[in-house]
Amino acid sequence: MQTIWLASKSPRRAELLTGMGVPFEVLHFTDHVGAQYEVDESVLPGEPPRDYVRRVALDKALHAHAYLKDRGLPLRALLSADTTVALGDRILGKPTDADEAREMLTALSGQVHEVLTAVVVVDGDQIRQALSVSRVQFMPLSSETIARYIASGEPFDKAGAYGIQGHAGTFVADMQGSYTGIMGLPVHETAILIEATGFKI
Repeated sequence: MQTIWLASKSPRRAELLTGMGVPFEVLHFTDHVGAQYEVDESVLPGEPPRDYVRRVALDKALHAHAYLKDRGLPLRALLSADTTVALGDRILGKPTDADEAREMLTALSGQVHEVLTAVVVVDGDQIRQALSVSRVQFMPLSSETIARYIASGEPFDKAGAYGIQGHAGTFVADMQGSYTGIMGLPVHETAILIEATGFKI
C-alpha cells in the first residue's frame, strides 16, 4: 500500500490509522509559509454542528492539498478529519482555559450529546467524505469530579473538554455509534474512503 498523507496533528488519529495497518506520513506545516495554510475553525453565524464539522474537515483537506502542490511534495492520497461535540445546536470546541472546560463539562453532566467526526480523503481530483455521528450520555458529574478531571490536564486539547479514551470514559453512562469516531477517527468509515482509492485494508 502506498503511504498516504495524514493532515492532522492528532496523536489519536495517528494511533488509529496505525491500528488499521495504513502506512501514513503526518503532514506538518513546518516552514515559515505554512501558517497561511492553517484553517480558521471559527463557527459561522447560525451554522449547524453537522455543517460545521463537514466544512472544517473539507477546508483542512483542501488547504493541505494546496500546501502539497505549492511546495512540490508528492500528491499522494490525503486524509483529514475534524471532530466536534454538539449539545443540541451548541458546538463545544476545545476549551481555552479551566473555566471554559468547567462550563462545558457542567453543561454535559447528566445529558445526552452528539460527537460528530467528519473524514475527508482527497485522491487526485476525487474528494470523498463521510460523517460519523455518535450519541453519548454522561452520568451526573459533581463539581469535585469536574475539578479533579480538569486538574489532570486531559480536557484541554479535546473537543467538548473530554477524551473518551482517557479518564472521562468513566463518565459515559451510555453510547450509541462509533467509539473510534468519538476518539477522532471512525475506522469503519475511514476504511471505506481509503479503499475507494484502490488501497486494500
